Amino acid sequence: MKKNQVYIGFAILASMIAFGIYQYGKDYRLALHLIIGLTIGYVMQRSRFGFAGGIKKIYVTGDSSLTKGLMFLFSITLVITAAIHYGSYVNGGDVFYRAVESGAAVIPGSDYVEPANIATVIGGILFGIGMMLGGGCASGTLTDVGEGYGRGMIVLFFFSTGALWGAHDMPWWTQSIFFKIHKRLYLPDVFGFMGTVALSLAGYLLIYYIAKRYESSRRKANTLKVEEYDQWEKELPEQKDFKLFSKETYHKFFVKRWSYYTGAVFIMIMFVTILVTTGTSWGVTAIFAKWAGWFYQSIGVVDVSDWGWFANKMDSMRAGFFNDPGSMRNMGIIIGAFLAPLLAGHFTFKFKFNFKDIIFYAIGGLLMGYGARIALGCNVGALYSGLSNMSLSGWVFLPSLTLGGILGVKLVQKLKINI
Repeated sequence: MKKNQVYIGFAILASMIAFGIYQYGKDYRLALHLIIGLTIGYVMQRSRFGFAGGIKKIYVTGDSSLTKGLMFLFSITLVITAAIHYGSYVNGGDVFYRAVESGAAVIPGSDYVEPANIATVIGGILFGIGMMLGGGCASGTLTDVGEGYGRGMIVLFFFSTGALWGAHDMPWWTQSIFFKIHKRLYLPDVFGFMGTVALSLAGYLLIYYIAKRYESSRRKANTLKVEEYDQWEKELPEQKDFKLFSKETYHKFFVKRWSYYTGAVFIMIMFVTILVTTGTSWGVTAIFAKWAGWFYQSIGVVDVSDWGWFANKMDSMRAGFFNDPGSMRNMGIIIGAFLAPLLAGHFTFKFKFNFKDIIFYAIGGLLMGYGARIALGCNVGALYSGLSNMSLSGWVFLPSLTLGGILGVKLVQKLKINI
């Protein structure tokens, strides 16, 4: 353990607390989303939890642990989200797209009930390929940057650029056959709340079962590669005499790697916190488009003020990065992922790649950014938030993302990209 990193970590944590207090003085939402982001980033790095890994890990190694962890995350989040939706429904709430017309109260998170269409499938496939070329999904890219991966910094730049490109093209997509043939379905409208929960949990259980069976087949074929933690991440031997202020206690709280299930519980808590405090759900990539908009507009490349996608976002664009709650959340994820290895005393910068790799990282970022825009979300917005808010679109995006992910893994292996 590098003790100087621990001191730096606590100094940065203290500065984030001070910054949060400052942001709270301007708008409580800025501080709230900063805290949520810091927590998500810390948890994702500490548990190595990621959405892209749920496809890549099992396909490459046969280890189903992360895939099963994702099904656990989706399940516990669904149960709580369904209760929140139902509570709003019995009090006169309605789904966002109907509530806008009727004037009813909006069910929290129901603005993520998006139309399922051909663009959902195309965007999901593009995103899946991109996240394998880039080595991570949307939230994973943010945590990669925080962890010191040079790859993540390259991917984030082109991810944001691709998101802006997709935002520019949205008027064409929305008028095309890819959007016009669609089905927007809030699953409780057909199956009821209990039926939707039961069917969704059955779907997650089926994926869990398939993943488990696949792992068993890989074990029998002697091709299973079970992940081994680094020595410093493992549990230390229990001491006979417990001491609160000791190396062992610090290791347990700040160093020892968390399980995927621990990570899932904390991520679910943050997801629900966003839902109940804002009335909307967790998304990542729309913020990337705004980041690119700020950047390219500042150097005179574009003017987004007359773009249709930015029509209802110009107030936040004019307010700037530090006055945007979503930007605070995404920035918090980066810093939270930075804090985790610092506090563990094991932070390192990672720049092991060549020019060929950089080209594919850039392509991966562009594919993810563009795919997320036309699919109306990424692994977080279209998948996690879509499924948890009981939208048919989430179930359409899931196999599309999986197919794209498998194609992406094959490309990475064939092209020998350093991920």
